[in-house]
Amino acid sequence: MSTYLQFLLLHLLAAIVFIGTVVVEVLFLPGVRRRLPAATARRLEAAFAAQARVVMPWVLAVLYLAGLGLAWHHRGALAQPLGSHFALLLWAKMVLAASVFGHFLRAMAWQRQGRLDGPRSQRLHRSVLVHVLAIAVLAKLMFHL
Repeated sequence: MSTYLQFLLLHLLAAIVFIGTVVVEVLFLPGVRRRLPAATARRLEAAFAAQARVVMPWVLAVLYLAGLGLAWHHRGALAQPLGSHFALLLWAKMVLAASVFGHFLRAMAWQRQGRLDGPRSQRLHRSVLVHVLAIAVLAKLMFHL
């Protein structure tokens, strides 16, 4: 199996885990929370968040390191962002991925400062969801335009 294929599969699997986690946090947990007693909902949310803090750094490391390996493979296209649809979409995908990483760093900083409250966390998660869905669409379009 080629190194490129290994990077591609690692990147894909990590993206599935990351996007799935964000989807659960944004689309499923709020509805589940409303159906549970308040104390139980807080415990569920705290347990989910604690588990995400354990798993997500590893998932993000694999996602971004494999992404860098893929970007290196496509460095020729990246050198000419307007040279093809593929290069332009790859650049757009990378800009959005950098923004997601910025969101992650911001969330960590807000958490350390005690400023990651409910509304701020919800806005951050919704923004990340929009970003990762756009990245997934761009990833598919890169090979079909």
